[in-house]
Amino acid sequence: MVTAEQAVSCLEQVKDAGSGRPVMELGWIDQVRVAPPRVVFRLMLPGFAQSQRERIADEARTLLTQLDGIEEVQIEVGQPPSQGGIGQAGHGQPAERQPIPGVRQVIAVSSGKGGVGKSTVAVNLACALAQQGHRVGLLDADIYGPNVPTMLGVADCTPEVQGSGDQQRIIPIESCGVAMVSMGLLIDEHQPVIWRGPMLNGIIRQFLYQAEWGERDVLVVDLPPGTGDAQLSLAQAVPMAGVVIVTTPQQVSLQDARRGLAMFRQLGIPVLGVAENMTAFIPPDLPDRRYALFGSGGGATLAQDYDVPLLAQIPMEMPLQEAGDAGRPIVTSRPDSTSAQEFRQLAEAVFHAASLADTVGQPT
Repeated sequence: MVTAEQAVSCLEQVKDAGSGRPVMELGWIDQVRVAPPRVVFRLMLPGFAQSQRERIADEARTLLTQLDGIEEVQIEVGQPPSQGGIGQAGHGQPAERQPIPGVRQVIAVSSGKGGVGKSTVAVNLACALAQQGHRVGLLDADIYGPNVPTMLGVADCTPEVQGSGDQQRIIPIESCGVAMVSMGLLIDEHQPVIWRGPMLNGIIRQFLYQAEWGERDVLVVDLPPGTGDAQLSLAQAVPMAGVVIVTTPQQVSLQDARRGLAMFRQLGIPVLGVAENMTAFIPPDLPDRRYALFGSGGGATLAQDYDVPLLAQIPMEMPLQEAGDAGRPIVTSRPDSTSAQEFRQLAEAVFHAASLADTVGQPT
């Protein structure tokens, strides 16, 4: 006769699509009872996992009906486990944040909306930090729009992947003194990524914990725009030294930047400061001129409103755009440009602010 222990053993093979952890371990299935020819259990899925209900039920039925004498599986729907507030664990992850072995600091670069040059800032920040002697990694967490490989000139490269399953390891691609992983290195350039939250969370955790980062002083994370699953997944997964908020002076950009900044504060992540991008246009034939195409003072206003530093004001220069398209970040290709000077200033300010944030609460 089939026992409850055998039924539980079968159900332990059913896993959360996002974290890869058994749903039994996550507490999503309990009260397993066996009364041949039937097995009964209770299924309690949190809100973010509701899209997996049908798959989990189908897998459970298939596994259980393979047991001798079991012909029917009855699933009771229960209340999901309490998830607490926004800062609590989600997507099946534990509440405790797990450091990345060998990585001293994690610094995120985020923006409230797209089109403000966030990836340009993240790439040049990472390269400037490397120029200043730091051991730097760059994680492109903008899964839906991974532009970092193009900006670093490695879009045609494919990272080495070793092992399989939980033992799989990704070898970052090296460029400009920076070790980088990106979804853009793993898919065709025309292939869209159409994923729900749990799958997004899973790949971000793979990039965090299954990449061979080695010893790194800083891991810069280029987040997608907005306040969605990627931001929440990163904030809940790993201890962070802080986040840099990228905005333009434009009012609509400031509105979205405020939302993003407020989200990180609600999650308990230090906001290192504001980087204002596209501050003014510098014509190539009139390098002493400045044209504020998107208004002025927006970054300073945002920083003042939230009592955080204004870390840099990065101008619009044609070489900056050309460098990104050519895969040669401006801090390396045009180190004497105004933009490169601002990125170096940004790198110094960010590393200093992150080091201060990293020591808060530490024993002396």
